[in-house]
Amino acid sequence: MNININSLMNSKKYSGAKKRTYDRLIETAIEALEQGKDISITELSDRTGISRATAYRYFPTQTDLISAAVEQSLSPIFLWQSDRENVEDRIYDFLAFALPQMLKHEGTLRAALSLSLKQWADERSQITEKTKKLVRGNRKEILTNLLQPLRAQFSDELFDKVIYSISIIYGSEIFMVLKDIWNFESEQVIDLSQWIVKAIINQAKQEAQDESMTES
Repeated sequence: MNININSLMNSKKYSGAKKRTYDRLIETAIEALEQGKDISITELSDRTGISRATAYRYFPTQTDLISAAVEQSLSPIFLWQSDRENVEDRIYDFLAFALPQMLKHEGTLRAALSLSLKQWADERSQITEKTKKLVRGNRKEILTNLLQPLRAQFSDELFDKVIYSISIIYGSEIFMVLKDIWNFESEQVIDLSQWIVKAIINQAKQEAQDESMTES
């Protein structure tokens, strides 16, 4: 899902009564999603007692609603900062902070993944008109910034390879593999994710060293 990290939360666009309305809508949506329930904008209107016309002004499409729910759920991650100089320590700390936040809102993230998969299937089958597509990709900017200190150590190709590899374990997909298939507890997911990141970075450093020796 592509979220503008600089703008952080959509609710900051609003103030006063409009912000209270937005917050009520999005909090109700997140509550339903965390219970594993699908919720349409019409159903959201009915649950909150806010008119459908008003609800649709805030969220014209289901994509807008799910995107806003994810942004609201993950906003603390977008604000996370570290003064650690060692990149391994930095990303280790980041995962220790970010993954619990994501696991806390697992229902919302799974809803985003479900919508993305449905849109893919509809597009392939061409059974529905084109709708606003849910683009999942906030991890691109987050990981690029987080791993920036490694850019000076690695070639562009190797740096990209590290980001691609770590992006596989930073997101809701890892929950489905480790929790649904392997029955992992949340702490086990975090521990293994941190271990994988260390393995990826260590492998990249070895490759960079090998490249340097070959060139010399």
